[in-house]
Amino acid sequence: MAEVLVYVDHVDGAVRKPTLELLTLARRVGEPVAVHLGAGADAAAATLAEYGAVKVLTADAAEFADYLVAPKVDALQAAFEAVSPVAVLVPSSAEGKEIAARLAVRIGSGIITDAVDLEAGDEGPVATQSVFAASYSTKSRVTKGTPVITVKPNSAAPEAAPAAGTVEQLAVSFGEKSTGTKVVSRTPRESTGRPELTEAAIVVSGGRGVNGAENFAIIEALADSLGAAVGASRAAVDAGWYPHTNQVGQTGKSVSPQLYIAAGISGAIQHRAGMQTSKTIVAINKDAEAPIFDLVDYGIVGDLFEVVPQLTDEVKTRKG
Repeated sequence: MAEVLVYVDHVDGAVRKPTLELLTLARRVGEPVAVHLGAGADAAAATLAEYGAVKVLTADAAEFADYLVAPKVDALQAAFEAVSPVAVLVPSSAEGKEIAARLAVRIGSGIITDAVDLEAGDEGPVATQSVFAASYSTKSRVTKGTPVITVKPNSAAPEAAPAAGTVEQLAVSFGEKSTGTKVVSRTPRESTGRPELTEAAIVVSGGRGVNGAENFAIIEALADSLGAAVGASRAAVDAGWYPHTNQVGQTGKSVSPQLYIAAGISGAIQHRAGMQTSKTIVAINKDAEAPIFDLVDYGIVGDLFEVVPQLTDEVKTRKG
């Protein structure tokens, strides 16, 4: 059976959920071969095998951490040449999309970004995308070379399918240009204890209606009661009420959780582009004519300063 390369997103060997989704989707079109770069391969191999990886190609070198994405592209290209896969799947993070684009250029292949589904086709894998602010779904395939496809988090439910997961060392040589941009310092992001925004099953977002940075505490309280991530609209971010890293929208992050709660967000097209593929959408807004109500599953017309605390208390009560 044909093989599919899956780029592993991990933190020191702790495999992140989007990779498990990629392995699940990869099995639809071939046998997944995971590519693990950096430390922690031994720890990751068991998880990758549990979710269907027939092989785990590993490489660990200082270049992966000391420089920007180019050394990782070198490694993925080496894996591509070793395996000759029918497709290459990469998570749709900012880094993932850059790696995918650079790889596609190097191997002379077409690229599809932000896919939300994948299926086998007579002429190669077919990817589904949500386009024009998720107003339409399109099915696309690459007509030249081996398709390089980035997949949005939360596009598929990870399904275990134990496989061999044989660990093999990957020989990688780094090009001169790959070490041209060095990382000279890092500042760890302070952990909030909440899920990563793009991977969270539940997201609670606040917008202009929150009316101040100090008032985001009620958004955070609801999020914490649900075990959710916190998002913000562009208006809230531009006003300095919440960090840009939490912005949901066309110029922020795209999310596709099981539940999305929008509080005090009018629903401008820029914001809708980043959350419209959420499975269930709930909006809280005192303006009954707000555009957000056009796409919600459940809408509450009311003052968020009254509704959100009540909702938080009810969630806590039901959780016991």
